[in-house]
Amino acid sequence: MQLQCTLDNIRQTARRFWELIDGRKVIAFYGDMGAGKTTLIHALCDEKGVTSTVGSPTFSIINEYIYPGGRLFHIDLYRLKDEEEAIRTGVEDCLYSGDICLVEWPGRAEAILPEDAARVEIRVVDPQTRIIHVLNG
Repeated sequence: MQLQCTLDNIRQTARRFWELIDGRKVIAFYGDMGAGKTTLIHALCDEKGVTSTVGSPTFSIINEYIYPGGRLFHIDLYRLKDEEEAIRTGVEDCLYSGDICLVEWPGRAEAILPEDAARVEIRVVDPQTRIIHVLNG
């Protein structure tokens, strides 16, 4: 599945994303620095009804949010070295909790991702446009 996204239509893109993700709980976001991973995740949280402030967990590693359907974890592995460090920080517990997990920089701990995790690649087309490609988990 492929979606095209701009800031003007990001909410509609997020709505469509949730429809097409097929109920998967762990979603791994790949893309270069500045590709829009956090911006898309913010829109995805808005669509789920998260009311608390959504921010990048670059320093905290894991942010937990409540939405009407339960808990949602926003995980950023950018500062971690490997799977072992991710396990020590509690990432694996989140990934296998049954709650929604939105993971930025998943390549840092690829081996601990569930097999059925959705893998999402975000590519920059131009300063306003992104292509979001969802690969099968």
